[in-house]
Amino acid sequence: MPRENTPEHQRSEKIPIFRLLALLLIPPMEFLARYVIIDGDKLPKHGAFVFAPNHYSEIDPVVIGRVMYKLGRAPRYLTKASLFTVPVLGWFLRTSGQIPVERSGVSRGSDPIASANKLVRDGLAVVIYPEGSLTRDPRLWPMRGKTGAVRMALAAGVPLIPVAHWGTQFVMPRYGKKISLFPRKTITVKIGDPVDLSAFAGRGLDPSTLHEATAVLMAAITSLLVDLRGEPAPAEPWDPTKHRQSETGRFE
Repeated sequence: MPRENTPEHQRSEKIPIFRLLALLLIPPMEFLARYVIIDGDKLPKHGAFVFAPNHYSEIDPVVIGRVMYKLGRAPRYLTKASLFTVPVLGWFLRTSGQIPVERSGVSRGSDPIASANKLVRDGLAVVIYPEGSLTRDPRLWPMRGKTGAVRMALAAGVPLIPVAHWGTQFVMPRYGKKISLFPRKTITVKIGDPVDLSAFAGRGLDPSTLHEATAVLMAAITSLLVDLRGEPAPAEPWDPTKHRQSETGRFE
């Protein structure tokens, strides 16, 4: 059996830097909110996979990191390369094995295929937000997705796990500058079954294939969010270009 699939690899995943980060971040996150995790058993206990959440608050990565850590995994993120030059923060990012990405979407010093190979070799859990930025949908439904999460999963041949959460916006609104301390909020997280990408295997990573597969992923995430919100989703995902919105940066 490959080393990344062994219990020993699972135990070694929480290296000291992650334990330090957990010590610093989990207590305040527990103070801010209680977490209801639905189908947590669907998160792979070991081995490589891509975790694809919805995204509507700048505090989302900390929320997802807290959930994954509590479920026994240490998350890695595709992170803006410029953040690696920030004192202290850059050290944390490098030491914890985060993946620097330039604005062009290419991993620093490598390409997405090389990053995918490292993902498999090291048995890592990598979080990729398929929307690429906070949703532009005014009702906070997932917007049209980008292809990064699907590309990584197909290139690496690893599971692509959709996840949706709801309640983070009450802790920090989209593009908010302040965290709401009281009353304590509830954040509900639902993890889905791996997205079935078998129809796309062997087709190559051409744009048509990636966009088609990404639509399947976004539908899976949206379906999970429908369950959490108890209301129907829009008939079509929000498309920023149709609303003359920039797809990156703040727009409010």
